Amino acid sequence: MWRILTVVFLLTLGLKLCHSDVVWVEEAYPIAAALEMLRGKTLYRDIWFDKPPLFAAYYWLLGASIGWKLRLAGALLVTASSACAWLLARRLWSEREATLAAALIAFFLNFGIPAAVMAAAPDQLMIPFHLLAIFFCVRNQPLPAGAACGLALLVNPKAPFVFLACLAWQWRKIHWLAAGAAAVQLPALAILDWRAYFDQVWTWGMIYSRDTFVAKPFAEALQRTLNWAGFQAALVAGAALAIWRQRDPQTRRLLLWTIVSFAAVCAGLRFFPRYYFHLLVPVIILASRGLAPLRRPHILALALLLIPLVRFAPRYVQVATGTPWSDLALHDDARQAAAFVRQHPNSSIFVWGYRPEVYAYSQAPAATPWLDSQPLTGVMADRHLFSSEPSTPSIGALNRARLTSYQPEIILDGLGPLNPALAITNYPELKPWLDHYRLAWSNRSFQAYLRRQH
Repeated sequence: MWRILTVVFLLTLGLKLCHSDVVWVEEAYPIAAALEMLRGKTLYRDIWFDKPPLFAAYYWLLGASIGWKLRLAGALLVTASSACAWLLARRLWSEREATLAAALIAFFLNFGIPAAVMAAAPDQLMIPFHLLAIFFCVRNQPLPAGAACGLALLVNPKAPFVFLACLAWQWRKIHWLAAGAAAVQLPALAILDWRAYFDQVWTWGMIYSRDTFVAKPFAEALQRTLNWAGFQAALVAGAALAIWRQRDPQTRRLLLWTIVSFAAVCAGLRFFPRYYFHLLVPVIILASRGLAPLRRPHILALALLLIPLVRFAPRYVQVATGTPWSDLALHDDARQAAAFVRQHPNSSIFVWGYRPEVYAYSQAPAATPWLDSQPLTGVMADRHLFSSEPSTPSIGALNRARLTSYQPEIILDGLGPLNPALAITNYPELKPWLDHYRLAWSNRSFQAYLRRQH
């Protein structure tokens, strides 16, 4: 095991260091929260954060670092995922399947949509807990399996689907699974401001889930899943072989796990690439079984692995060499905005829009509890660049009324230049508050306002 994990770590670290100068928005958001936690603020009470606590805590433990430290942590996370995949496949079958599982999960956590594979977002952070939960179920240890589910729930709201998958092995001991999950959840709730936690993570999350921007969810699911299957053709072929050849109770349980995981992808009726990490986990385990008995599995696998390799490997070179890339255009604007903030030392800032990279790059303190404007406009970030229809107008209006009690030195509107209907200046109730500010700087997607000196 240690040989394959050493190779996984070194290769992954080399790839991730290509992105050492980039902070993706999916990781910038928890970094912004972690920076405030390091300043002594409390998550959910002093910081509005709509994700589970271990997501922010992961970046807090890293000291909200960016650059090479962030990429080193990412390499360790991929290596941990490979280790958990190795343990599960080894328990199910043999070292051959285990080695394949460890290698395959590392490959697909490196060669995929850059924003998904590079950022340690909830869907990727949950992978080790997901694998460990099933590992303990296979070992007939429902209590630690439930504890793994409980930890997963502190990372990703979709963790209940992991619990459901565990029932394929431990449905007779569901009470022990529940006890293990409760042993983790109850102490966490005792520490957290649980009312604010439920409001921000679960109430807000349910609003988000029930109000999809996808006009035709079934067609979207079909198209996105077929695209995913095409890039993961090596896995799909291997999993199909396993299901066809191994018609035993264990394979049926693995198939049920796969079906439950696909349901997790579909929950919320959005089909972003990072959501497919939930499905990736069981498919890799099945694929390792399907490919292992082949005389030359590496030939088939390598041929099919060329699809994602050719598609995504050049991006590492492009980012490392600083070659312009349209996906980083907004990121480059955010770096310029952060540079403007650094010209005004010791200034607190408020960022309107979903542009948390400014906090990460500027290291400036947040002047308000809100690290983005979703809870202030009621318009979710998955659509606010092309729509101004709020999912929850009442929550937005209430939070805007509270916003005027704060006095940031700098306000950065990173949404108005992209969607004028949602510009901060478009809200009449904020006008008296904004009269205390003057436009001082702008670029393609930001307008920066400085507080007037009286």
